Amino acid sequence: MDATDQSTVRLAVLIDADNAQPAVVAPLLAEVAKYGTAHVKRAYGDWTGTSLRGWKDHLLAQSIQPIQQFAYTTGKNATDAALIIDAMDLLYTGRVDGFCIVSSDSDFTRLASRIRESGLTVYGFGERKTPRSFVAACDKFIYTENLAYDPPAQVQAVVVRPRTPTTQPNNDSVLLTLLRDTVEAASGDDGWAHLATVGHILTKRLPDFDSRTYGYAKLTDLITATTLFDVDRRLPGDGKPAVVYVRDRRHSAP
Repeated sequence: MDATDQSTVRLAVLIDADNAQPAVVAPLLAEVAKYGTAHVKRAYGDWTGTSLRGWKDHLLAQSIQPIQQFAYTTGKNATDAALIIDAMDLLYTGRVDGFCIVSSDSDFTRLASRIRESGLTVYGFGERKTPRSFVAACDKFIYTENLAYDPPAQVQAVVVRPRTPTTQPNNDSVLLTLLRDTVEAASGDDGWAHLATVGHILTKRLPDFDSRTYGYAKLTDLITATTLFDVDRRLPGDGKPAVVYVRDRRHSAP
């Protein structure tokens, strides 16, 4: 998606503040900007309590609207219900083109599925503990542990950074099989596959696939680190950036 396309995609960012860390707000919105413009930014919770005090500076800095929701009774999550009601209102008004649901709670699984049934895109954001049902219900799911964050000096917050490689990716047989199968699916008769297409298919197969989970900032870096693929950067000319293609080295073997 180029910059022009991004600017025309209107997204609603709905945050379950009871189930998310305030430190991830800034990097999360930076990630959202890759997919569109955050036209609606709301955070839901009981702001009269003490558990959400750490959110105030982050909400003000990012112009996020806090939505007050009292906990009517113990054991029932009224915050989730308020977020779901607002999401459906936004869906029916047609004001947005997609949703970013920020929570690690499986209660939003049906909401994500319902939004997608209406033809809109759903991006999920949550911790690695997020139940698989919610992850699979989203078009793409981003683990907040993968978002790097250096907090401003005036805001004291937990620093969230992506993992660093602890093992070589060529020791992960499941990952290698996934990459090889996906490159094969995206390749032409010559065995070369456009890296952007590879990334698109990976996300379709696994909504939570992210090279940062393995300690690599870009898919190119991850694929190169496996040493199993040829990588070719082709210049299309006219000042356009290089286009990356990859090929399983088994195709280039004599």
